[in-house]
Amino acid sequence: MSANATYGERTAELQLTADAKKVQSSRPYRVGIQGELGSNSHMAAIAAAEGLVRNSAANQVAEIVPCAISVDVLEQLLNGSLDAAVLPIENSLHGSVAEHYDLLLGSAVRIIGESLLRIRFHLITMPGVEFAELRRVLSHPVALAQCRQFFEANRQLEAVPFYDTAGSVKHLMHDRLRSTAGIAPELAASEYGAAILRRDLEDHAENFTRFHVVCRQEDALTMQGEEAGRVNKMTVAFSVEHRPGTLVAALQLLSDAHLDLTRIESRPVPGRPWEYVFYVEFRFDKIAGAEKALAALAHHCHMVKELGRYLAA
Repeated sequence: MSANATYGERTAELQLTADAKKVQSSRPYRVGIQGELGSNSHMAAIAAAEGLVRNSAANQVAEIVPCAISVDVLEQLLNGSLDAAVLPIENSLHGSVAEHYDLLLGSAVRIIGESLLRIRFHLITMPGVEFAELRRVLSHPVALAQCRQFFEANRQLEAVPFYDTAGSVKHLMHDRLRSTAGIAPELAASEYGAAILRRDLEDHAENFTRFHVVCRQEDALTMQGEEAGRVNKMTVAFSVEHRPGTLVAALQLLSDAHLDLTRIESRPVPGRPWEYVFYVEFRFDKIAGAEKALAALAHHCHMVKELGRYLAA
């Protein structure tokens, strides 16, 4: 599927090849993202939507739905306005998206997939603008921070934080700002009819964001389809008593089950200073071993919640 296709063409390409007896849904299969169309989340959602639609129960096309904030994404997912969501969980340079761990723990949702997206940032302007005309460059603060070398080499340009990478392109095109550029993915230029003036501004080529594909708890098994039998990774949240050795003992249970711990993240418990919820991700060869470890954790910990099981990217 071409990233340069129009939005209508991209959604049309996601048409599910299904049994002819299935009835066409009254609306598209809706996948939510936080941020504007044309963003990296949009690109990740396009990649995820093909598999999600394939596993859906009706002959549908996919629609990517932008939401202002992440809370809105999950609220719309839970109230049925969305069928699935794609949320960034970790960047290889910037680290974790802590807010999304908290939202996943507090919502009746499940992680059913993950994907990796190579992050590439481009200087995007109105068509016909020359580099010498530029005075300001807008983008999300994380994107600006990942393009420091570009700004060091072009000190005449002011780096201005903006709410969204793709949103910066949407803004400059809407207001017809010739002296302003945005730093955003290639898809943003296609989405808003802008032009790419310079490519690959990021300081490090090894720049990846990992995304989670999320659905309502009750839909998880159906939406995973054939992948449900091939899952090999799990995300779990747990909390332990605040005394020496409890975290080590919990992690030892995972080690004893021969699980490959790939990530651990701690988040503070609201209203309980210096107490934490720990999020772990681990890979496994057999689901029975992972489930046995979860049962052991349940006897050891205050709280254990499985956030999802899925095929590792």
